[in-house]
Amino acid sequence: MRIALVSAQASPLGLGGPTAGGRHTHVAALAKALGALSHEVTVYVRHEDKSLPKTVPFAPGVTIEHVPGGPVQPLPADDQLPLMGDFGRALADRWKSGGPDGGPDVVHAHYWLSGLAALTATADVRRPVVVTFHGLAAAERRHLPVDHNAGPGPRAGMERTLGSLADRVVAQSEDEVADLGRMGIRRATTVIVPPGVDPETFTPSGPAADHRRPGLRRILTVGPLVPRKGFGDLVEALRRVPGAELVIVGGPDPARPPRDIDADPEARRLLQLADTHGVADRVRIVGAVSQEDLAGWYRSADVLACAPWYEPSGLTPLEAMSCGVPVVAYEVGGIGESVIDNVTGVLVPPRDPNALAGALRALLGDEVRRMSFASAAIDRVRSRYTWERTATELERVYRTVTGVTEAADESGSDAGSDEDELSEVS
Repeated sequence: MRIALVSAQASPLGLGGPTAGGRHTHVAALAKALGALSHEVTVYVRHEDKSLPKTVPFAPGVTIEHVPGGPVQPLPADDQLPLMGDFGRALADRWKSGGPDGGPDVVHAHYWLSGLAALTATADVRRPVVVTFHGLAAAERRHLPVDHNAGPGPRAGMERTLGSLADRVVAQSEDEVADLGRMGIRRATTVIVPPGVDPETFTPSGPAADHRRPGLRRILTVGPLVPRKGFGDLVEALRRVPGAELVIVGGPDPARPPRDIDADPEARRLLQLADTHGVADRVRIVGAVSQEDLAGWYRSADVLACAPWYEPSGLTPLEAMSCGVPVVAYEVGGIGESVIDNVTGVLVPPRDPNALAGALRALLGDEVRRMSFASAAIDRVRSRYTWERTATELERVYRTVTGVTEAADESGSDAGSDEDELSEVS
């Protein structure tokens, strides 16, 4: 099957960059997993780097295509709405009459902006469209402060329209399904497929990152340096967790200019906050790291702390759990489903640094409990959250919307639908 992953705002080539987040990881890992299932996968991203060729081989069966859409330069994702018409029409031109890449059998868009481009691209030559939102405006408005949320713009209405027009909406958690239902998206067109983890990269065994202060327990947190990730809450909590350090993995790449992490505005804010709370000597900001190095940072931790104000999927806790690291997290979005309270970690009410501190202090002081959580975490990820399983479940979604059976896919001809095989939300 020819699969188009439309991810205008998150290129797999951006992994490890200062603004890379869960969406970059998700699209890159999903593309590789689908390629490993012998599908022909093309990831379409907006052309924003003149140094990159139009086509980049990425993994077996996977190619990245850079598509024109606005100025060839990086732009904030949510500034790209005016560009999605051109981006979508450029996709349509590629796919007309088979196009240079044969044209896709199914289009899977990631994020609402890419979804709009996918609808434009398939307006004349009909192809099934599947969309994963990776966060919803309505949910952000509930969870984020006014100055950080999606605001009153057109996004919420466009997400509602997109969800109604798409052939399938892929939710990543029950929490997201509830949000989609409140938006009026029919549950018959919604299916839950949670994200996965690469169990060969994120393993309990292997090298671990350095401990500059071996006498301190390590609290690790991971993500792009943006306020909504809640790193400030963790800094505040740290003053109530003696004998521990907070290591933040995210932000600028220290190997690329400018190398000074302190030049990042959010890094400066966090370090100033740490100084205000008297914990500056126990806070370390590492910067961006590769996926392979990230596994070593997980293995170096006594506990992973996740304090986002809103998190639709909860990929970071899964990576830590796969490395045998227990999690203390705010119970928000997908995290409340990937982490089992008092089994693989501890869940606390969101936006409550005091509760966060209490859970961290208790878990760091109980080695037997940490070991029990770590063992259960590994088992949970291996049984439920692998990219192979995610890709297999999405493969069934694609076959349903295209009507292509496995036998027909192997022979190159179309056949009937396997709708009855798909476990949808009812």
